[in-house]
Amino acid sequence: MPPPSTFGAAHRQYVQSLYKRRLKNSLDWTIRRDVWRGKAMQIRAEFERNRDVKDPRQLAQIFERAEATLAEWKHPDPYVAPTAPGGTKWERNLPPPMESPYAHDEPTQYVPISRSWNPFA
Repeated sequence: MPPPSTFGAAHRQYVQSLYKRRLKNSLDWTIRRDVWRGKAMQIRAEFERNRDVKDPRQLAQIFERAEATLAEWKHPDPYVAPTAPGGTKWERNLPPPMESPYAHDEPTQYVPISRSWNPFA
């Protein structure tokens, strides 16, 4: 994904998305929150170091390195919340459908089976 133009709303959203993806990926590798907090602070410091970069070429290089690092350290089995799509509780105990179970509107459209065809009747 190419980085958006500098200093616009799209740029801000891209940086926030990158930051969030880095944090979530690091949490996939370190489950204990107290240990993970140190890694989260390192990631935040890295983003703060590059906060005042104004050169678009330099920003593009920073984004490419960050995306490459993210791809390299992607967890093979990331954590998925149980109720999220793909989680262990996703779509468990769904409420029954409220619409009619019949494909037609009128119950009079149902044609009863005649007994004449049944050899056991």
